[in-house]
Amino acid sequence: MAAGWLAAGHITEARAAVTVPNVFGHHMVLQRDQPINVWGWAAAGEQVKVRIGGEVREAQANSSGEWRVTLPAMKAGGPLTMSIQGGSTLEFTNVMVGEVWLCSGQSNMEMGIGASQDGQQEIAAANYPEIRLLMVANRWTPLAQTNFEGAWKVCTPTTVAESGWGGFSAAGYYFGRELHRKLGVAVGLIDATWGGTRIESWTPPEGFGAVPALKQDYERVQLGDPRTAVHQSKLEDFLKQTETWLASAREASKRKDLEPTMPLFPSELLPPRDLQNPTALFNGMIHPLCPFGLRGAIWYQGESNASEGKLYTERMRALIQGWRTIWHLADMPFYYVQIAPYNYGGNPQMIGEFWEAQAAAMAIPNTGMAVTTDIGNLKDIHPANKQEVGRRLALWALAKTYQQPGVICSGPVFKSMAVEGEKVRINFEETGTGLASRDGKPLNWFEIIDADEGGFVEAEARIEGASVVLSSPQVKKPVAMRFAWSMLAEPNLVNSAGLPASAFRSGTVPKRDLLALQVPEASKYQVVYDLDLAKIGGEFTYDVDNRASLAGKFDRVAYFLELQSADESTQYLYVSMDAFTTELSKLGVPTATSGINWQQPVQNLNVVSNVKGVRTGTGLSGGNLEFWPNNYGPDNAAKVPNADSQVYDFGDATGMPVDGYGSMQVHNSEARQTLFAVNNWKAKGGGDLGIGNQPKGNPDWTFAANAGSYKAKRLRVLVRLVK
Repeated sequence: MAAGWLAAGHITEARAAVTVPNVFGHHMVLQRDQPINVWGWAAAGEQVKVRIGGEVREAQANSSGEWRVTLPAMKAGGPLTMSIQGGSTLEFTNVMVGEVWLCSGQSNMEMGIGASQDGQQEIAAANYPEIRLLMVANRWTPLAQTNFEGAWKVCTPTTVAESGWGGFSAAGYYFGRELHRKLGVAVGLIDATWGGTRIESWTPPEGFGAVPALKQDYERVQLGDPRTAVHQSKLEDFLKQTETWLASAREASKRKDLEPTMPLFPSELLPPRDLQNPTALFNGMIHPLCPFGLRGAIWYQGESNASEGKLYTERMRALIQGWRTIWHLADMPFYYVQIAPYNYGGNPQMIGEFWEAQAAAMAIPNTGMAVTTDIGNLKDIHPANKQEVGRRLALWALAKTYQQPGVICSGPVFKSMAVEGEKVRINFEETGTGLASRDGKPLNWFEIIDADEGGFVEAEARIEGASVVLSSPQVKKPVAMRFAWSMLAEPNLVNSAGLPASAFRSGTVPKRDLLALQVPEASKYQVVYDLDLAKIGGEFTYDVDNRASLAGKFDRVAYFLELQSADESTQYLYVSMDAFTTELSKLGVPTATSGINWQQPVQNLNVVSNVKGVRTGTGLSGGNLEFWPNNYGPDNAAKVPNADSQVYDFGDATGMPVDGYGSMQVHNSEARQTLFAVNNWKAKGGGDLGIGNQPKGNPDWTFAANAGSYKAKRLRVLVRLVK
């Protein structure tokens, strides 16, 4: 073991030194009311004696020099001295017995006191001799370590500002300060944090193994660990292949012949190779702490996993179960922070699903979640008010772990939903003495949706006892609701303790076939193709391809495009026309391999749409197709009536290469209108989709790059068969 990693102690003899990991040291806090584990290294066979507070326990170092003793549980108190005697003696002074908590996560837990709200004033006031701080140095490793860099320090204005990002974890410090004030005992805080990191990097192998949904991660970890049987077996197979190759290569060399190709080392046998790989941070920063006595852990992480939705619940389960397993604390308290509102990019509703996943983790026993939707900063992913974050985490500990009476730790929690005619009643628990609006304004961020039409709309929300009643003049048959379902949501519903409600949803969002509901004509048509446009790219397969089963001629062709926004509302357009080809294969997306290329008028348009401004009706003239896989320019070479050669519209000209940007557009040139456009499909989320003219920019949606903004997008191609 490197000399720089030895614990700081007083070595009084020159014989083989007794050493311990740096989780032991001057000023440390030992967990009260739990057996006290002490361990370290000495010469093989050496007898080691540990003494503290009148208790003495002995152990003999094994053949690897490892030893461990367990002292009886102690009551809160101190200061005490711990001595460890073997071939040398270590002595640690100013040791306290109290409450020990691990503070971990990514940057919002890492953020130091100096970077938090009123940081300099808080630092100046941080004189708490019975709060002790241990900051674990950042380190990820391929295999589990037995030590780390760091030392216990007494909480002073100097020590809270040392190292890290603005000093010791602000959320951790404010949590510990609240416990110290309320419990009146020493509090030890261990800061093991690293900004921008994913949860799986902090998770032990045991955690992945306990969660079936993470089987792939578990297998990956097992294969990368040289101590496992599966690693050894696969390595042995590789070595045999290599030995066979080596013999063949030597023979080839003797014959002056070409050598066979050397087998490649299996990449799956490599251990974690990156900070974000599963177990990498657990190995370097958490494993060295175990089995030091803890009361519990607090956790603030999620921004780096925010796109995973429901899977995050399983990742939380793995982390919590894993830590509880390695510490042999089956019910170790675990309290965590729900990430704050912020423009994380992408679909605004993505964070609603992630918040839901975080809240779902509270089903894991002995956990609790601090909600922060009212103390975030939409312009800063690192909200400065860490005092309230720490206080809310402490409320959970005081109420659940320390069983202090009268402590409210949770905001309002959804209990049930009931439809009452045109209204929806949402019943809550954890309301304290009642529900309220924290700013005195009408409740916000409640939405409801109708059974038959429209998407989610803002609801009027009225408090009635422990319920909130929702309604909207736009919704006559409500079937579902959602609350705070946006990354920008800063809702104002709180309980009597001023704690906010978390995002949630209830009911069943209707699945409507708008083609059948809104287009009676479509009942006479047969579907040729059905395509989820989220799947479309350079090469793709139609979700439905009925060409083989559609026998006979057809006299009409129709296209139906649906674009669903994040609020579940859907724009749609149906357009049918006289057949412009006799081949079903020439009706779909005009890829370079399909051979589809149409720039021509079409007759007798029938148009149905819910998009404002689109000319609807039957027998409309002015129809025009622009279907091609090519690049194209705005020049109106085809002389399409009313087209403008200066903008991309319904009269453009193809160019090279053939396998280029791509256009699938139907227009009504007489109305100076694009009916629908599906362009640049190879770009997937960066493609162009639109119904009607684009309000700004090119009317035919060229360069709109908006496909990723839609939650769902579907195109159906239909024909009317001739009987």
